[in-house]
Amino acid sequence: MTFLIVFACTVVAVFLMKPAIKKAPAAWYVAATVLMALYVSGLQGWLPLPVPVRSTLFLLLQKGFLAVALFAVVMFIGAFPRDGRPRKHLMAIRAELSIIACILVCGHIVVYCLSYVPLVLEAGIINPFVAVGLAVAAAITVLLIVLGVTSFGSVKVRMSKQAWVKVQKWAYVFFSLTYAHVLAMLLPSALGGGTAAVQSVAAYTVVFGVYAVLRVARALRESEGAVSKVSAHRF
Repeated sequence: MTFLIVFACTVVAVFLMKPAIKKAPAAWYVAATVLMALYVSGLQGWLPLPVPVRSTLFLLLQKGFLAVALFAVVMFIGAFPRDGRPRKHLMAIRAELSIIACILVCGHIVVYCLSYVPLVLEAGIINPFVAVGLAVAAAITVLLIVLGVTSFGSVKVRMSKQAWVKVQKWAYVFFSLTYAHVLAMLLPSALGGGTAAVQSVAAYTVVFGVYAVLRVARALRESEGAVSKVSAHRF
């Protein structure tokens, strides 16, 4: 259930820090980069870190908890009603949160590419779930780069609105693949009776499931609203 705790704390932190993030986003990008670099350096033994620091970074970044929590917040913002207070409050920093999450998840990608992937390849026999998880991870990485780069305002202004919207719609695919990746990597342990894995699968399913329900509900409301407008116009 660690992910649910991290997600809840992330939601609270985002609401409280919204003014600071909006005022100086670059400072947050630097902070995220420093955290990511410390995590990679500490885990690879390149930089000795105090145990509390190493433990905290491991908890937040090893499994991508903090990055996924931020991505979830970004997606939930888009699922809320357009006139709702949460959406109005956080919409102004949605791009910034996305960029911070992209930076943080790079640590997760780098560490697993340096340690986990070579071990899996050396083993020779790859678990089907792990094979799927790694294939999905490759697709996620490509989408991460595209979505992350186009989230920067300096890139957005150079694109047509139509092109930018088309690219950003891939965020739905990215988020769905993130859940698929998590399931593929956790299911072998969960099916084997691993308590922590079962709890993690349940936690991720709750968050991603609630998002799916909210997103579908909003789509249905907007569809009904569009139909009502057309009907009113005809009469």
